[in-house]
Amino acid sequence: MTQATSQTRPFAALALILIHLVVSTLHGWAHQAASVNLNTFGYVYVTIVITLGPLVAAGFLLTRKQKTGALLLALSMFGSFIFGGWYHFLSNTSDNVTQVHGPWHSTFLWTAIALAVIELAGAVVGFRMFRVSSARSGS
Repeated sequence: MTQATSQTRPFAALALILIHLVVSTLHGWAHQAASVNLNTFGYVYVTIVITLGPLVAAGFLLTRKQKTGALLLALSMFGSFIFGGWYHFLSNTSDNVTQVHGPWHSTFLWTAIALAVIELAGAVVGFRMFRVSSARSGS
């Protein structure tokens, strides 16, 4: 990998984190408008893993702790992908995209799809950054 590629990866990760924050905020609005409530576990998971995890990872990526940031980004985005995939597409709950009706259906559906794509991309970028950081540090 070239020096330029290695230096642009944190910026790609930061861009994914910001896009994820915007799309997840839109998705949260769709949740509220469509009256799709989460249980206590869901609210805690969304707050810690889906919202705070990537933001804390971004903080680490802006410091000398890029390896920690990359791992946190990978794990939080992968955890977000699994959670969203289960609740939005596989489970038989009110959070499934097929169960949301009315004027917010399209927003709910498209933000759920966008989140899945962004979260999978974030996990891949995070794991690659972590692998490169590990190889560079020899650990």
